[in-house]
Amino acid sequence: MSDITLYRYPLSGHSHRVEVLLSLLNLNADLVDVDLKAGAQKTPEFLQKNSFGQVPALEDGDVTLSDSNAILIYLASKYDSQRRWYPQDLAQQAMVQRFLSVAAGKIAFGPAAARLVNVFGASLDHQAAIANAHQILAQLESHLQDRQWLAAPHATIADVANYAYIAHAPEGDVSLEGYPNIRGWIERFQKLPGFVAFPATSVGLCA
Repeated sequence: MSDITLYRYPLSGHSHRVEVLLSLLNLNADLVDVDLKAGAQKTPEFLQKNSFGQVPALEDGDVTLSDSNAILIYLASKYDSQRRWYPQDLAQQAMVQRFLSVAAGKIAFGPAAARLVNVFGASLDHQAAIANAHQILAQLESHLQDRQWLAAPHATIADVANYAYIAHAPEGDVSLEGYPNIRGWIERFQKLPGFVAFPATSVGLCA
């Protein structure tokens, strides 16, 4: 049994970003599925792991963490001896933080929210989420015009944090057809050694 346990929901992009980084770092982890439909994330036992009652949560020995982006920083800082995934260079580190904020903000309220409506039946303004999605995707398309990765000359946790909800934007009726730079970035990410696919749902196809 591994010292690391990830509590996840397979169709959660937040869970996937932690799962894929564990694999990219070649770390063995026990994956425990949390039954969100049954409300398992709101039980007293799970609330001890994450008081907000959300997945993912991660246990690493005596350390228990929640919030997917915080977990990415922890894992990259502790287990990546080369410090590529969370660079020590301050300028690159600031860029990583910038795109972690993008993942938690504009991506969450854009493609992630649009997908929530279709995949989980969330009571959100679908058209507003689609409009938000295209706004941030247009910005990212321009950002990726002359670069391979979001925050550094190589892949970092900035790319890990943003991948799932962008790659699966079509599941929320957000087409990636007009974003060739983003589609190229997705293809590069999927070719990383240790990449783990994010399961597609029946409502759309991953671009």
